[in-house]
Amino acid sequence: MARLKRLVIHCTATPEGREVSGSAIRRYHCGPPSEGGHGWSQVGYADLIHLDGRIENLVPYNEDDQVQPSEITNGAAGWNGTSRHVCYVGGLSKDGHPKDTRTAAQRRTLRAYVARFVRLHPGAEVVGHRDLPGVNKACPAFDVATEL
Repeated sequence: MARLKRLVIHCTATPEGREVSGSAIRRYHCGPPSEGGHGWSQVGYADLIHLDGRIENLVPYNEDDQVQPSEITNGAAGWNGTSRHVCYVGGLSKDGHPKDTRTAAQRRTLRAYVARFVRLHPGAEVVGHRDLPGVNKACPAFDVATEL
C-alpha cells in the first residue's frame, strides 16, 4: 500500500468518433497475447470516459489517499503503485495521427473529474501519460498541464 501521488490522464488511441467499451479495453489489456491482448493481470485504467461523457468504472477504488493492491491499474510501468489512471475514448485522427478528439461532453466530464480529484487529494499532481519520465507516447494527445 502506498500514498496516492498523481492522476495520470490517458487516451485509448482510437480514431475520432469510434466508441470503445470497457470490456474491449479489458480484453486488449488482459487477454492472452495469442489473441491480441497484452496478457496483463489488470486493466490499465480505473475509469474510462466515453464519448457521451459517461464514466465507466473499470477497477473499483475508494477515494482515500492510499493505493490498495486491488486498486492498482497498469497504466504506466513504474508509476502504477502511486497513481490513479483515467482514460478518455479517442486520441487519434481518422487517419491515425495523434489528435485531441475529446467531445464537449468528455471535456466537461474530465474537467469535473480532475477538479474532484484535486479537491480530494490536495498536493497530488495531475499529468498526462506522455509527461511521465521515460514515456515516449503522444498520449493523451493534449497538454494536460496547460488545459487541466
